[in-house]
Amino acid sequence: MFRYCVPVTDADNARQNLTAAKTNYRRTEDAHTKARNELQEAVVAALRAGVGPSEAARLSGFTDAYVRKLARAAGLPPLRESRGGAAPRRPKA
Repeated sequence: MFRYCVPVTDADNARQNLTAAKTNYRRTEDAHTKARNELQEAVVAALRAGVGPSEAARLSGFTDAYVRKLARAAGLPPLRESRGGAAPRRPKA
């Protein structure tokens, strides 16, 4: 008899839908990767042209941290020198 309470036609339709979704995903995966790479290159080009990292993040949809990561990977220098952590404390008088 039936092992499950689902009619065979529903399972067959589910298999076909799943296979179609996988095919669509595989087909669009390369386009998504290409578009992401183009966006990353555009962010780096904008930074080189003088657009600030916060503005580049806002315009691209990436986070500020990810834009800084892209900038470092591209060899761009930081906008300002690191402060090296907290300022030293003054002795109490």
